[in-house]
Amino acid sequence: MAVPPMLKEIWRHLFKKRATIMYPFKEREKIHVPEGLRGKIEYNRDLCIGCGLCVKFCPTGAAELTTDERGRRVIFHMDRCCFCAQCEEVCPKKAIKLTPHFEMAAFKREDLVVK
Repeated sequence: MAVPPMLKEIWRHLFKKRATIMYPFKEREKIHVPEGLRGKIEYNRDLCIGCGLCVKFCPTGAAELTTDERGRRVIFHMDRCCFCAQCEEVCPKKAIKLTPHFEMAAFKREDLVVK
């Protein structure tokens, strides 16, 4: 009686080390974040001059220019962001930086706003 090819394959992989990690429940420290990953936006309000270039060049409309008591400022809606980093590139004062933080799950859209 011949052994079916699928059983051979199962037997071959049965005792091998697993290839996946139990993220996010265990082994968070094993996550390899590649160099240059573009994640959540970090916005420095003190450096911003309110020029609006980031709003103009944002392809998805994630950046929004508003006015408050300190003058013009930018609000970023991370649920719309495609992480292209054009806002970071065009900012003349380097007030915008994309960080390597990629965990941004939220229950409410308001939690995904960077001010």
